[in-house]
Amino acid sequence: MKIHLFDHFTYRKLLRFTFPSIAMMIFTSIYGVVDGYFVSNYVGKTPFAAINFIFPFLMILGAFGFMFGTGGGALIAKTMGEKKPEKANRLFSLFIYVSLGVGVILMVLGLVFLEDIARLLGAEGEMLEHCLLYGRINLFALPMLMLQFEFQSLFITAEKPQIGFWVTVAAGVTNMVLDALLVAVYPMGLMGAALATAISQCVGGLIPIIYFACPNSSLLRLVKTDFDWRSLLKGCANGSSELMTNISMSLVGMLYNFQLNRFAGEDGIAAYGVLMYVNMIFISAYIGYSVGTAPIISYNFGADNRAELKSILKKSFVLIGICSAGMLAFALFCAEPLASMFVGYDGTLMALTLRAFRIFSFSFLFAGVAIYGSSFFTALNNGFISAVISFLRTLVFQMASVWLLPLIWEIDGIWISVVVAEFMAALMSLIFIAGNRKKYGY
Repeated sequence: MKIHLFDHFTYRKLLRFTFPSIAMMIFTSIYGVVDGYFVSNYVGKTPFAAINFIFPFLMILGAFGFMFGTGGGALIAKTMGEKKPEKANRLFSLFIYVSLGVGVILMVLGLVFLEDIARLLGAEGEMLEHCLLYGRINLFALPMLMLQFEFQSLFITAEKPQIGFWVTVAAGVTNMVLDALLVAVYPMGLMGAALATAISQCVGGLIPIIYFACPNSSLLRLVKTDFDWRSLLKGCANGSSELMTNISMSLVGMLYNFQLNRFAGEDGIAAYGVLMYVNMIFISAYIGYSVGTAPIISYNFGADNRAELKSILKKSFVLIGICSAGMLAFALFCAEPLASMFVGYDGTLMALTLRAFRIFSFSFLFAGVAIYGSSFFTALNNGFISAVISFLRTLVFQMASVWLLPLIWEIDGIWISVVVAEFMAALMSLIFIAGNRKKYGY
């Protein structure tokens, strides 16, 4: 039975509706990890470190897709809740067209300044060459990456999360197969891994364009639209929290690499790369759930259904709490096999990664609360509070921790800093949610 945004959501229905977006995000993370696995095991430690070195810069540019998708999706869903389907389609089309144009501009700027950015971050010699090779190839696919990120939210708004999931599967399988062929079978090395990723991003961006451009059974379709500056700015401002989250995470990633290079050199950067790959998979479950529930919240906010808002919020915290405890247990239990998968060929690096993983795993207890809290306020079209939560979580708390804690615990302080930052962000999210209960009636 099809689930609609205007339905009453039980735990079962909520999980059924959000499962495709959770699976979509997890699968996206898994196929993003595939590059790292093949490069680390078939090309070498230095190219693996180079991917992790330049990856944050690429994600800063790609993050604009999340801004258009989450901010635009919230505005579109609210408009649908107000029973204005024609306007919703015009807004949907506006955000897609503008994001594609912005993607092309950012691609050109990225290609122009890539080498300067890599040198500024500290890359030199062989590491610099690998960063430039991987970065340039992936920048050509940047507009498609932005669309892929954007449609992850908009498929849910269109009540077609299953199609969004299968598009992600198609892109992921493309990446995995090409990685195996171009890195393991045909020795194209880092170039093969970069091509595999770029082609898969094109698959993830083009299929949704074709779907929404043709007659379909979803709530949305690409149509002719006017350039509505007010709605565009409102959506971008509302989605700025997700943009801030991803940019801040990338900036913090650069800072972590800088600190790790000081304390542990190339091994430290490689160990952090393993943590980030695994973290992407775990955190993506929280992101997928938050993205999956956002259109429901926006719709009921537009329809002024406060009872359903309260119900969704309560159920979400119960589910996130259960998931957080399960993630911590799983991470501690699987720390050794997960670390061995990437760096088992190097005993010193393996020991460093394993210790880091066991400390870092406690961050999963708190991360879900802040991620959901930021998304919750985006869905309520309160971009300011959402941006504040994201800014505190991904930039302020993390940067303060990673600068200060290594002064006390040296390299262990770098791993502990993530746990401290996530705890502080969760606490602030709960304060904001409690402080706005009367305003929104949840």
